[in-house]
Amino acid sequence: MAKIAFVFPGQGSQQIGMGRAAYEQTDVGRKIFERADASLGEPMSRLCFEGPDAALELTENAQPAILTTSFALLSGLGERCDVVAGHSLGEYTANVCAGTLGFEDAVKLVRKRGRYMQEAVPLGQGAMAAVLGGELSAIEKLCHETAGIVEPVNYNCPGQLVIAGETAAVHAVGEKIRALGPKVRILSVSAPFHSSLMKPAEERLAVDLAATTFNAPNLPIYVNVDAKPVRRGAAARDALVRQVSKPVRWQQSIEQMLDDGVTLFVEIGPGKTLIGMIRRIDKDVHRASVESPSDFGPARQAIALHR
Repeated sequence: MAKIAFVFPGQGSQQIGMGRAAYEQTDVGRKIFERADASLGEPMSRLCFEGPDAALELTENAQPAILTTSFALLSGLGERCDVVAGHSLGEYTANVCAGTLGFEDAVKLVRKRGRYMQEAVPLGQGAMAAVLGGELSAIEKLCHETAGIVEPVNYNCPGQLVIAGETAAVHAVGEKIRALGPKVRILSVSAPFHSSLMKPAEERLAVDLAATTFNAPNLPIYVNVDAKPVRRGAAARDALVRQVSKPVRWQQSIEQMLDDGVTLFVEIGPGKTLIGMIRRIDKDVHRASVESPSDFGPARQAIALHR
């Protein structure tokens, strides 16, 4: 039986103006932003709609902003799916979609998550780089052999890997990788996300997650750390703890979902990054994206064809 997956973007997809149409054109979207503002005690909605860029790009702001925008669009779309997944931060939106986690709890958690991740490594001491092309095993070997901490942290799609770790080690392994032919681009981020350097953030967030109610999900959540579905609230919580300092296995997650019968992927949230990755993983699978209410119609039609 064909299955439909909703997938949710992570940090890096933020852009000024995101969610404004959902706020202005749908009652439910406006209520979602109002709930986020009330939960955080500040106008997250204004930051999404007006910026400034420097404030929106701060990790502790970008994470709740993206989650809120994605959930407002999901609520406005009003459609059901069979399975869910999210890239890094997006896994929190996936948990909200699956009923595992309450929206207000999720907004507060990702605000803390962003802050903890930022504070785990002093500014300038960690870095991330995108590697485009090359043999995966060769890149992993170079990371292992390079002095210092540098690790593969995002297995996004064929030909796209992200590495992270100590700044000097990331630059050193980047030069070695370039010598083999692949392109290496240092990313403009404030911390080495999903590397082992994030362990202090993981330990702090684990305390908050332990104090938060997690329900049994009403549909399978394919989690980043294992690239497999979880069906229990405790397992969903554990996956969110471990993902802070472990790689995002996005390609493996999508491949598992394809093996399990997913025929349509619908990305819900700002940008189309995930749809681009999924196209690289399987160019023939059906895809749709929802960035604003203007996308509701085409997405609903695609979903209806796969019911």
